[in-house]
Amino acid sequence: MKEFGKRMVEDHSKANDQVHELALQKSIRLPKRPSSKLAAAKAQLEKLSGDQFDRAYMADMVADHKKDVADFQRESSAAHDPAVKTFATQILPTLQDHLKQAQSIAPAQ
Repeated sequence: MKEFGKRMVEDHSKANDQVHELALQKSIRLPKRPSSKLAAAKAQLEKLSGDQFDRAYMADMVADHKKDVADFQRESSAAHDPAVKTFATQILPTLQDHLKQAQSIAPAQ
């Protein structure tokens, strides 16, 4: 579980750097704060510890990665902007691997 969390930090930090660079190239302003939904999920997780935290975190990881994989699959085939399409295509395999790994951990929690 800790290795999974470490991988999430590493991989998502790298992807965030790429998103920031792409947004800069496209003159797109990114939000400075997480959405209210993400902030609420973070607040909920902060109230938990031990096994309760592990189960809730992994459930969130499975749900979030299912949505992310669907979004990136759509953009990798349908995005009108070639740079966005390329980014989605490059990141999709990592997200699919994250989902697979999260699903393998979640039932054990």
